[in-house]
Amino acid sequence: MIRITNTLSGKKEELRTLEPNRVKMYVCGPTVYNLIHVGNARPAVVFDSFRRYLEYRGYSVTYTQNFTDIDDKIINASNEEGISSKALSDRYIAEYFKDACALGVRPATFHPRTTDFVQEIIEFVKDLEKKGFAYERNGDVYFDVSEFKNYGELSHRNPEDMRAGARIEVNEAKDDPLDFTLWKAAKPNEPSWDSPWGKGRPGWHIECSAMSSSLLGDSFDIHAGGNDLIFPHHENEKAQSEARTAKKWVSYWMHNGMISVKKEKMSKSVGNIFNVRQALKIYGANALRMYLLSKHYRSPIEFSSERMEEAKASFKRIVNALEEINKKIGDFSCKEDAFSHEWRDRMIEALDDDFNTPQAFSTLFEMVKLAHSSDDKEKLYQMKTLIMEWNYFFGFNFEESSSSSSKAEPFIEELIKLRNEARLRKDYKQADKIRDALKSLNVEIRDSAQGTTWRWI
Repeated sequence: MIRITNTLSGKKEELRTLEPNRVKMYVCGPTVYNLIHVGNARPAVVFDSFRRYLEYRGYSVTYTQNFTDIDDKIINASNEEGISSKALSDRYIAEYFKDACALGVRPATFHPRTTDFVQEIIEFVKDLEKKGFAYERNGDVYFDVSEFKNYGELSHRNPEDMRAGARIEVNEAKDDPLDFTLWKAAKPNEPSWDSPWGKGRPGWHIECSAMSSSLLGDSFDIHAGGNDLIFPHHENEKAQSEARTAKKWVSYWMHNGMISVKKEKMSKSVGNIFNVRQALKIYGANALRMYLLSKHYRSPIEFSSERMEEAKASFKRIVNALEEINKKIGDFSCKEDAFSHEWRDRMIEALDDDFNTPQAFSTLFEMVKLAHSSDDKEKLYQMKTLIMEWNYFFGFNFEESSSSSSKAEPFIEELIKLRNEARLRKDYKQADKIRDALKSLNVEIRDSAQGTTWRWI
């Protein structure tokens, strides 16, 4: 029984899908005006991994992740470069896919772009206007929050308290400080589309409602994203969607915690970002996935070189265990028995409980420790099979790691040969230097009467 912490209720709830064995899921994607940073990568990796786990548990998943390809930041960036907003967004959508692919993030079922759904957005706004939930002022169209009785339900905020602390600028024409923009009147030299209210472009919140309802229907199972989107973005999405259909829009809301740098949220506006491309170059995709899944998805997580090195070492422990198993069992194989069933049940128990990846890794590393101490070929073979089975949802690239490890082996053997030669001539200072160098490469060497052996640590 999979349970999810639903932001709407604030409680863990059993996953009961609208259609048997099928999950319809929408995840808010990036605004494409620059390369994605590690903060953007967290929801991409976490919900990619969660999607994989749903599939592992037997669900068919329709997974939608959008691109916001028109907004103020994109327009400003394109103007600075002297190119169209489409050219800029096309470039960074392509760059997103490069980074996502390198991270092992699988493509979504649908990757809608805002500009491909402008007519659907216009129809959505027209429906809200007809039902009395929207009004027009000088070419701008606003959502009338006062007409939607459940406003604030998702973010657990009281509209009256929000109004008390809000201000309306003198030049704003909206009736209520909480009312938000559905359609923006065109400004000079900005991309625009014809509409019943004159030329303009979509507001931010309306795009996700229109794209998700077009692709997933008026109601679907899971909406996910960073917890910085709960208010106002997701609150406003929920309000306009339910106002339009008078149906419950989303069954479960999932939100990941933020990544911080020195206790400050990682964001482009703060200027403390670390691009995914930089992180991949320095630490590699496996370490980055390990880092992003190492804490519970709802918890905040600190980004630092120390944390990344810890993640890199943790992944290396898994690789070392697999190499140790392969050395011990060779071509041996067997059928699974109660041993596999017990460990698989433990893994499922962890991940069924609100996708508790730290507990899942605890189980995995308990097995890694056992692999080093065991000589039981049947159990070792089953351990290897389980680790590779579980990798369906962890998403590591063991082939890449194995390839790099095998390429390093001749170099390691040569260093060990040089060390042994130094020992024979009693140059122990040089021998110790070589041992330390190997240790810095995560290689442990052991001397015995039979000779020198080594293993990854």
